[in-house]
Amino acid sequence: MTSATAEATAFVRRKPPRAVRRRRMIGLVADHTILVAAALAFILPFVFITLTALMSNDQALSARLWPHPFEWSNFEDVFTKAPFMTWVGNTLMYSTLATIGVVLSSVPVAYAFAKLRWRGRDAVFIVVLVALMLPPQVTVVPLYVMWAKFHPFGFNFIGTLWPVIIPNWFGDAFSIFLLRQFFLTVPDEYLDAARVDGLGEVRILFSVVVRLAKPAIAAVALFSFLYTFNDFFLPLLYTGENSGHWVLSIGLSEFRSLHQVQWNLTMAATVLVMVPVIVVFFLAQRAFVEGVTLTGVKG
Repeated sequence: MTSATAEATAFVRRKPPRAVRRRRMIGLVADHTILVAAALAFILPFVFITLTALMSNDQALSARLWPHPFEWSNFEDVFTKAPFMTWVGNTLMYSTLATIGVVLSSVPVAYAFAKLRWRGRDAVFIVVLVALMLPPQVTVVPLYVMWAKFHPFGFNFIGTLWPVIIPNWFGDAFSIFLLRQFFLTVPDEYLDAARVDGLGEVRILFSVVVRLAKPAIAAVALFSFLYTFNDFFLPLLYTGENSGHWVLSIGLSEFRSLHQVQWNLTMAATVLVMVPVIVVFFLAQRAFVEGVTLTGVKG
């Protein structure tokens, strides 16, 4: 190695002075002040809830911020003092079946709006947009009366989760709109080539369009799962006092009412409810961001 090469390598590897590094760090923090403040505003409540969940009952009612010692048994007490696993099972049943129903029913409808030409397509799509803008409270009473009228025929839906699961198998306005916007970005040449090869519309949908639209479908599935997982009003409306069909959101509300003085147990139950949603979001974050970003590029 020549002297010139050695000097160049040493120059490249030489760290900048501490003052320069400090100025760079301060500049970096200053450039991202708003982002740092927003991140802290979102993270600090979760940190506070988690720390409170690890405190004893006396510590939770005091001004102390750091638990000493860590009471990991609080999470075990949540399962012993409430039918937590029943709530988890009901929530997973509701969220899973509803998400599967939304995806299976919304994908063909969105494909028909985006890639098929038929009379009245635009008028029907306007109806979908109107349904998208319609507040759910408007349809609550008619739907409740409809489900209650099945009782004389031997179908007792009131008191169960089926009235909130079954409607998801008949399409969702937001999911249809989101998927339709993504399907518009799929080049028509791909579909025409598949038709030339003799594929029908159903084969084209599942062999071509669905494979290209995986990010959008993942985003729709994630939206549906998170919404149904956190849904409180509709399950409470239909299950009522039938605690055997309560979901986590209702159970957490009831748990807080029974143990409102024991904030450590309430926070422990809150952490257990939040963890699945956070895990699912981070696992599907890439597909979610990609699906939402690519949706609406065309049309």
